[in-house]
Amino acid sequence: MSDEKEEYKSLKEASRLALSTFIVYSVHFGAVKTYGAFCVPDGMYGYLQGLITTGSPVCKFVLDTITSTQNHYSGVILVGVSRLLLGMIGI
Repeated sequence: MSDEKEEYKSLKEASRLALSTFIVYSVHFGAVKTYGAFCVPDGMYGYLQGLITTGSPVCKFVLDTITSTQNHYSGVILVGVSRLLLGMIGI
């Protein structure tokens, strides 16, 4: 019975990690696409528009979101890979 509880607990932790990773990456992906579309679009018009919009509060917020989610996502990957490696060597 104890082994089943531990297995359920591990599965629950893994599903939470997977869900949080999915959410963080989704927010990151959306922010990158938003920044590219509205703050610095492609082409010469985008270049000129970027001179004005890049410093706007909305674009700064989106860029800060990109930076924050990038840091969280890389941390999740680091912890996940470390956990897998530690599990492989039996720690």
